[in-house]
Amino acid sequence: MNLKGRNFITLKDFTPDEIMYLVDLADDLKKKKKQGITGSSLKGKNVALIFEKPSTRTRCAFTIGCVDEGGHPEYLGREDIQLGHKESVEDTAKVLGRMFDGIEFRGFKHETVEKLAKYSGVPVWNGLTDDYHPTQILADFLTIKEHFGYLKGLNFVFVGDGRNNMANSLMIGCGKMGINFTILAPKSLWPKEELITLCRTYAQDAGSTVTISDDTECVKDADIIYTDVWCSMGEEDKAAERVALLRPYQVNNRLMEKTGKDTTIFLHCLPAVKGNEVTEEVFDSPASLVFDEAENRMHTIKAVMVATLGNE
Repeated sequence: MNLKGRNFITLKDFTPDEIMYLVDLADDLKKKKKQGITGSSLKGKNVALIFEKPSTRTRCAFTIGCVDEGGHPEYLGREDIQLGHKESVEDTAKVLGRMFDGIEFRGFKHETVEKLAKYSGVPVWNGLTDDYHPTQILADFLTIKEHFGYLKGLNFVFVGDGRNNMANSLMIGCGKMGINFTILAPKSLWPKEELITLCRTYAQDAGSTVTISDDTECVKDADIIYTDVWCSMGEEDKAAERVALLRPYQVNNRLMEKTGKDTTIFLHCLPAVKGNEVTEEVFDSPASLVFDEAENRMHTIKAVMVATLGNE
């Protein structure tokens, strides 16, 4: 499958086969790395890593993934470049596109990553925006496939802030891959209606369902319970109100038992605020695969770079 030159902005832009290809490529690259085998597909390539928001997993994954494949990553923080301050995003994109072979962006406005893609002329990868977090979804899918052996037909419940970038991206990805997807959230934190409608068309094509509910009984038969922080970066002023609103939606042993399955796994994109969205008992339990998931950020991000920019 040829994804050379493609941007990776949102999973809306990729077919189920293309998404599966990236997950399988990541699986192959992971196995090779465990054997001490790294590649050279990014040899001679320079990659710009633009970070408006701080990061552990995304920054480390892009850096190590790039180096493993022979490329050079250059970190550009908020104080390092003029992006959108003294220089327009469009002009910055044109400059970086003439110097770098690929650009990663992690920041606030989704339109910024779209402008970088439009004006740079090189592959651009979304490391997270306020609307979408597509590289995380690939890591989630690799983790789920490693554990269950397949994706299609599994029951996935996202619990918490149902209109954040993780809920949006998981709904798109699960819809496309035939995973039965449920958002469990208070009604004031449900996703936008137009995105729900779009994802239901994906699910219909894939033979699965998309459900939005505020009733904790909807976790029955869940194979995967997933949560995220209750306050995304930039929303710290809403913390007290969000905690009060979401307290009934904490992932704890009681909620995990409501699935009726002892095979249900727990996932979280991290970092976690233990005691808020998830209890320590669940986070540290055998059901929790959060650190496999965190490691898989590196393998899946490497796969995205290799597939869209690599020489092989």
